[in-house]
Amino acid sequence: QVLLAESGGRLVQPGESLQLTCVASRSIVGVVMGWYRQAPGKQRELVAQITRGGMTDYSDSVKGRFTIDRDNAARASYLYMNNLKPEDTAVYYCYGDFVMGSSTGAWGQGTQVTVSE
Repeated sequence: QVLLAESGGRLVQPGESLQLTCVASRSIVGVVMGWYRQAPGKQRELVAQITRGGMTDYSDSVKGRFTIDRDNAARASYLYMNNLKPEDTAVYYCYGDFVMGSSTGAWGQGTQVTVSE
């Protein structure tokens, strides 16, 4: 079993920046890491992901504003969010495509980000 622990979510004003951190209970070497979000009444959506080799991909809604990074030594993934907008309000989840026996994929418990005046 792999545990993912997110942190960093809080209430911010529009235009501000925020950093989310995800720490895994075991090595993330060879693991694709991602950040998803789910707003009230909406489906969970992929925000950003980073491959084993460091290639990144972003949803159109955050491209140019968010940056995903990873530190294998720290077993951590980061989401740097700039110029936050009210529509970025959601619970943000960390994901890693860990292989655990016959199952694949581990999720964190989520961290709330609220963007409001």
